[in-house]
Amino acid sequence: MTYPKGMANQLKTILLLSALSVLLITIGGAISPTMLVVMIAFAVVVNVGAFLHSDKLVLRMSRARVVERHEAPGLCDVIRELADRAQLPMPKVAIVPDATPNAFATGRDPQRAVVAVTEGLLRLTDQRELRGVIAHELAHIKHRDTLIATIAAAAAAAITSIAQVLQWSALFGGLSSDDEEGSSGVGVLLTAVLAPIGAVMIQAGISRSREYIADEYAAELTADPKGLANALAKLQRYGQQLMQRGAPMPQPATTSLSIVNPLSGLSGRGAGIANLFSTHPPIEQRIQRLMAMA
Repeated sequence: MTYPKGMANQLKTILLLSALSVLLITIGGAISPTMLVVMIAFAVVVNVGAFLHSDKLVLRMSRARVVERHEAPGLCDVIRELADRAQLPMPKVAIVPDATPNAFATGRDPQRAVVAVTEGLLRLTDQRELRGVIAHELAHIKHRDTLIATIAAAAAAAITSIAQVLQWSALFGGLSSDDEEGSSGVGVLLTAVLAPIGAVMIQAGISRSREYIADEYAAELTADPKGLANALAKLQRYGQQLMQRGAPMPQPATTSLSIVNPLSGLSGRGAGIANLFSTHPPIEQRIQRLMAMA
């Protein structure tokens, strides 16, 4: 399947991953080569370990239960139909005992993938909307977004770790402060403070670009952009109602993996600079793009 906007977001992902690499090299230049290698290796080991066991970890954290077809025939049939269309193996199906409507996909590759939906999503959406949501999650599996997220997380974690070393070094006099090298020391300290912020923003930007790509692929897969758009609109309204009622803010461990942030009422024009740190694009923009495709 080809779609110009999707290609643009693929390019954006590549550029953002490159920006993370440049940022890592830049901050690495302010510390000894040995320590740089140690920090990068540590970040990679931690994130690769999480990647290899991501499906089990995420299901356990979300309290999701893997189900068989006889327990949820309608859901399983929708997933199988769309997986066949996407030329994917049938993923495991899980249901999360949560009233908040949401869905996510996990697993390091299509052969180990899991699609999970909450009980709230099954109650809130109709068949057409559910198909759009499922197609979105299958898009993440198809494009191996878990792998991309792991690479971005490894780079961001390495940057943060190196920055912390530099900050502690500055506190204990490790950075020079004499007249000849003082300006250099200040620059290193400033880099150590700003680099982690930049890494988080870039990592969030990568996540947002993958969400756009998944939306577009889902619209192509179902040939029904409006189905997913209607589902997103419902999820947004739910988030707004949640905030208006003053309900406790949901903090699921799978927020970054979910189709929307559970606090979707915060997204949009009023969120301002907060959108730069959000793992999801504003829902209004996602709906506008889908409706343009329709």
